[in-house]
Amino acid sequence: MPIVVRIDLELAKRKMSVGEFAERVGITPANVAVLKNGRAKAVRFTTLEAMCEVLQCQPGDLLEWVPDNHSA
Repeated sequence: MPIVVRIDLELAKRKMSVGEFAERVGITPANVAVLKNGRAKAVRFTTLEAMCEVLQCQPGDLLEWVPDNHSA
């Protein structure tokens, strides 16, 4: 998948658990897992905004575009 979610990195930097993050953002730990594992098909801007607010980061700190090996 060309879009990689980097929540783990940001949580590790802040020594924040998935449970605490999920609670503060207002989503379930299961949905955090879906995002972290790259299984999410979409993210609402309101959720992305909440994640950035909780982590005090920019959307680009959480999302990264990685070129697909097949599109060269």
